[in-house]
This record gives sequence, C-alpha cells and structure tokens, in this order.
Amino acid sequence: MVVTPSNPPKRAFITGVTGQDGSYLAELLLAKGYEVHGIKRRSSSFNTEWVDHLLPDWHERDAKFFMHFADLSDATSLAKLLHRIVPDEIYHLGAQSHVRVSFDIPAYTGDITALGTARLLEAIRETGIPARFYNAASSEMFGQASECPQSESTPFRPRSPYGCAKLYSYWMTVNAREGYGLFAVNGILFDHESPRRGEIFVSRKVTRAVARILHGLQSKLYLGNLDGKRDWGFAPEYVEGIWRMLQQPEPEDFVLATGETHSVREFVERAFAQVGLDWRAYVEVDPRYYRPTEIDRLQGDASKARDRLGWVPRIRFRDLVKLMVDADVRLLEDKLSGQLERRMSVGGGE
Repeated sequence: MVVTPSNPPKRAFITGVTGQDGSYLAELLLAKGYEVHGIKRRSSSFNTEWVDHLLPDWHERDAKFFMHFADLSDATSLAKLLHRIVPDEIYHLGAQSHVRVSFDIPAYTGDITALGTARLLEAIRETGIPARFYNAASSEMFGQASECPQSESTPFRPRSPYGCAKLYSYWMTVNAREGYGLFAVNGILFDHESPRRGEIFVSRKVTRAVARILHGLQSKLYLGNLDGKRDWGFAPEYVEGIWRMLQQPEPEDFVLATGETHSVREFVERAFAQVGLDWRAYVEVDPRYYRPTEIDRLQGDASKARDRLGWVPRIRFRDLVKLMVDADVRLLEDKLSGQLERRMSVGGGE
C-alpha cells in the first residue's frame, strides 16, 4: 500500500505494549504499515526489552513507533493521550495479569484490570474519537465452567480476583458497545505462550528452569498444581486474531483457542525431555504455589473465529514447548558466553 497525504497510515494505540502480546502486536501492525503508539507506566526501570528494537533513533524522521508514559489508574493521562494521538484502533492489553498474584493483591488487580478498562472506555467516549476498541478478556472468566469446551455462549464462573476483574472489564466493553454504539469487542483468549512470556508465568518459569538446570545453575524447580489442564497456544498467532477482530464490519466477541487441552505436568515432562532430562528428578510440588480456588480444566471452542475471522492456530502443544525451551537455552548460553567474554577481557585472558 502506497501511503499518500490523502491516504495516511492507520494509527494504533496499545496498552500493555511492553508485554508479550503487546510487543508481538506492535510488530504485526508496523509490518502492516500502521503508526503505533504504546504506553508504559513510569518506573525506575525501563522494562522495554521486547520493544527496544522498535524504538527509533532520536534523529529518525520517519518513525512509526512511539512510547508514552501513562497509567491505567490515571484517567486524565489516558484522555490527554487519546485526544493528542486520535488513534483509529485501540488495543487494550494492559492489566495486572498474574492469576496467583491476584489473590495477594485483589484490590490492586481490580483497580488496574477492571477499573482501568472503565477509565479507558470513558476516555474514548469523552474525547469522542471514532476509534475501534479491543479489550483483552480471558478464559479465566470461565473458571470452573459448566461445559467443556468453552465458547462465546458458555456461562462465566470466575475463580480468582483476576477472573472477576476481567469479567467486569468484559461487561463494561459489552455495555459500551450496546449503550453508546462504540465499536468495542472482547477477545476471550485461552492460554497463549512464547519465549517472551513473563518469567513468573508457569510456562516460562518451567522453560527457564530447564535451561538453568541443564547448565548446573539450578537444582530444583518448585511448582504448584500439576494437574490443572489448559489450552496452550502460540502468542504471535493470537495477536493476528486480535487484529482481525477489529477489521470486521460489525463488532463481535470471539474466543481464540487451539481446542486441545494439556496439563501442567505434560508441559513439564515435555520441557525436560527436550534437553534429555527426567523431570521427576528436579521438580517438587510446593503448596505455597497453589491457588485458594483452582480451575481443573479450560478448553476453548474457537469455531466462531475460524468461520468469521478465518483464524486457525498452527503451532500445537508439542512444538510450542520445544520452541520455548530451545529459546531459553539459547538465551542463557548467549548470556553465559557474554559473561565469559567480559571476564576474559577484564582479566586479559587469551
């Protein structure tokens, strides 16, 4: 597509841009010719590892990726940015998104994950910008579901403060669509992982530990419930589905999932087997990592997304575990190699 003054690039606004989904989405949109604006909270550290390669040099005139300081707890900062940027599409991915942690900080989880969505929707409404809005809902809203697999019509029964906060966020998005005519959609995404997954989430916790144990830097991995079953997909494929939701003629909510379910135990077994280790020699169950209320099984039915969006996941469980383990092994080896080179340089080694 040739961009001319009468045909400017689409402009996207992403909350949570520094996280797994946000960084992959930013890459996808930039590849499609978008101008992308992301927000991050002001802190003493940058935490922009996954988007640093997208940030322009200070002298670059044709920059397409921009970062702004704002916070989901601060409605004024959100409204000011939206008024200044006037995005065509808004992707709301920011949240306190760790389920186990939400039991420890339920009020904060509600303020950011639930009320943060309300603040952003109000900022859209008050500024009057005609943007299309995507809200990152979650399979955790289904909780201990009454049916399996779970689809867009399955009743919700959340089992954590995080699930409850996401449910509030979900219904606020529906109400914005029905009450104010906003093009607002919910993506109900089941577990989706990648080498960019946060290190405190169980999948990445496992694959990082495998790499460290392989190199003798760790002796044990402590986990909670190994029997919980989840529908595990590959994050870059899921952000493609997210983008497709906002390209539809009418706003609708969609489930994204693989339709397969595997236990945490299966993930652990495959991860250790990938480097030739028996997981039973290294993994111990620690009750501290159990949730007060567990979910036995989540399995998604994404047939609506397949039929309406043409979205089909291709990376399956076995390949997902392999690529995550391989990535963490390479990452650690690169780090260790760099440390050795620095020591030799400082010490004058040959």
